[in-house]
Amino acid sequence: MNAAGADGAVFYYDLGSPYAYLAAERISSVFEQAGAAQPEWQPILLGGLFARFERSSWAQGPGREQGIAECERRAQAYGLPPIRWPEPWPGNYLFAMRTATFAKEIGRAVSFSLAAFRQHFAAGRDLGDPENVYIAAASSELHPRSLATAVKREAIKARLRAATDRAGDLGVTGIPSVVVGEQVFWGDDQLEAAAQVAAAV
Repeated sequence: MNAAGADGAVFYYDLGSPYAYLAAERISSVFEQAGAAQPEWQPILLGGLFARFERSSWAQGPGREQGIAECERRAQAYGLPPIRWPEPWPGNYLFAMRTATFAKEIGRAVSFSLAAFRQHFAAGRDLGDPENVYIAAASSELHPRSLATAVKREAIKARLRAATDRAGDLGVTGIPSVVVGEQVFWGDDQLEAAAQVAAAV
């Protein structure tokens, strides 16, 4: 099996997406059960994909109530806590996504991102509020002072934009997506298929 990254699976996500939350809670165990190497976690901006591919969010359209109900149904089916929807949702998650990018830089993408997802969709706390991001960061041992400095760095901002562009170049048009080689698996219900392919690489 190849290691995650250039030769392995990459999990693309945005902290504002409930479907990405559902995938994040399961992806490690799904890959482990398939005998596949753990995927690399890569935060990207869903809004950037929307702009590039001229799409919009179901959360801001006529399918909002149906989509919310489906997310809640899947959470229950997966044995997760009931989703508590933050207010507002969706919101502005740029600070949170830059924090995720910094966490990845120092090897804490998984721990921070899981903590942030749980703050947002299990506890119902808005990640558009930096204080809630700091709570998630503290649980993954990110120091508030270093975090506050890091998210203002041009390198972090550029890295997040570049990752989003790279995902689009690979054919990622929505999230959550897992890329294995040249194959894109879009949706939390595609994790098992992605893991099977990754295990065979």
